[in-house]
Amino acid sequence: MAAIDLRGPIGRLEALLEEVASPRFAALVCHPHPLMGGTMHTHAVHRIAKAARLAGGVSLRFNYRGVGLSDGSYDRGRGEADDAGAALAFLAGRYPELPRLCCGFSFGAFAALAAGPRDPGVQGLLLAGLALAPVTDLPRDLGPLRALRLPVAVVQAEHDQFGSPGQVRSALQGSAGPRRVAVVRHATHLFTEALDDLQLEAEAAAGWLLDAGTAQPAR
Repeated sequence: MAAIDLRGPIGRLEALLEEVASPRFAALVCHPHPLMGGTMHTHAVHRIAKAARLAGGVSLRFNYRGVGLSDGSYDRGRGEADDAGAALAFLAGRYPELPRLCCGFSFGAFAALAAGPRDPGVQGLLLAGLALAPVTDLPRDLGPLRALRLPVAVVQAEHDQFGSPGQVRSALQGSAGPRRVAVVRHATHLFTEALDDLQLEAEAAAGWLLDAGTAQPAR
């Protein structure tokens, strides 16, 4: 594990880069809401990053602007998506030969949804704890997600209080690209009741995204 500084849109972004031997992809993992205690050390984020490594990928976690040692202040999701874009650009520069996955948990799922499709090297999105209920600073517009041709894998807690697996499946109906929804049983939104199962499902999702992305036509 290497603690590194990324060059973000408004300054330093604190990050953790974890490499594996002979990686086959690189994964960015975006953390949950910074005003609700979310950081790159959140349990679910840590487990998704570990799952990416177990699937054969490099993992990169980072703190959004204003979190930890990162410069700046909270920007209602817009700047945080730009921060994620800067982190993806770092991965592209360091591992230009590797496909990328853009992953996120809760608020981070929407940061990944905003940033990932802007990067032509991103092969798929892994979204965990997809919160469907709108909040004042984030409208939860799923139109862009349904319109996206990229493969998207969702890992949802069975008892997620912000969106049940059934609601997520309904919200994804009519999507332009392949979709996969996996359910972590006995868990609520933070997955704390079943972190091992979250990790297993995230690892499986990463493998599915790589296979699905290879089969997809060029964007």
